[in-house]
Amino acid sequence: MKKTTLHSLMLAAFSAATVHADAFSDSYLAMFRPLPAEAPSPQNELTEAKINLGRMLYYEDRISKGGKISCNSCHQLDKYGQDNLPFSPGHDGSLGGRSSPPTYNAALHIAQFWDGRAPTVEEQAKGPVLNPIEMGMPDADFVVKVLKSIPGYVEAFKAAFPGEADPVTYDNFGKAIGAFERKLLTPAPWDDYLKGRKDALTAEQVKGYETFAKSGCVTCHNGPAVGGSMYQKLGLVKPWPELKDLGRFEATKQESDKHFFKAPSLRNITETGPYLHDGSVKSLEEMVKKMASHQLGKELTDEEVSSIVTFLGALKGRIPADYIAKPALPPSGPDTPKA
Repeated sequence: MKKTTLHSLMLAAFSAATVHADAFSDSYLAMFRPLPAEAPSPQNELTEAKINLGRMLYYEDRISKGGKISCNSCHQLDKYGQDNLPFSPGHDGSLGGRSSPPTYNAALHIAQFWDGRAPTVEEQAKGPVLNPIEMGMPDADFVVKVLKSIPGYVEAFKAAFPGEADPVTYDNFGKAIGAFERKLLTPAPWDDYLKGRKDALTAEQVKGYETFAKSGCVTCHNGPAVGGSMYQKLGLVKPWPELKDLGRFEATKQESDKHFFKAPSLRNITETGPYLHDGSVKSLEEMVKKMASHQLGKELTDEEVSSIVTFLGALKGRIPADYIAKPALPPSGPDTPKA
């Protein structure tokens, strides 16, 4: 009789512990949302013609000095939207000053670039083309001149922006690429889990999620993109070693923004190293440990780090192979200029 009672008590205690863990986990799930099918914009209607034009422009290298660099050079769509380099080489081989962030799921973010200087993907698309280190085009008018000299693009702009007297503009260039990027989304097992399929994650991944939540990572990494929704100081609790980049201050010139960066999305994070704005952290395990220490003031055990990394694997999404397939680009006209 005593043995039966003790066994019952043990089972009850185990059940209570399990419920407590589930309740804890579920309480944080409200901070997340499954990926939508697209990231719409009231200022940029997503039409098939506009998306098709944006896809062509994403792969177009004639809008760079020397004609060798496209958006896809640094944000490779078959490699989760980046190039796995600390810094990307520009048109003449010179390296940029910050790591190229992934373009997948970026349209869900609060803003674009590490310092948030572009409010939308439409505005972001126009920046690298004119950057002297990146694509190196002299000015927006020259880009428009190149596009207008290519008959296939003139027709594509007319289809994408019907009713406009002069549709080949630099703003429309940004809108077309932005429209394409607004459907660059990578649904993952995590989304299936959020939709109620509890078997979408392994037991180890669920445990990793609980460790992720309990450790405080959810403070900055939440929402449909699991991040990208706020700015945070790098070295919030403990100063980040040898930090020279002033971060958001470069865009705002506000003293309070020094060393603040957009908290990155953790989607596909297992595939997009090296990490940080300067690509200085090579392994995901090291990144998790350092973030816990410097941002949360917590020293995680190797077991806890491994558990969190296991959960992050559930954020690896499915690349939309058909959607990102490189299209045939229109041939140059007889007078297409080169920068």
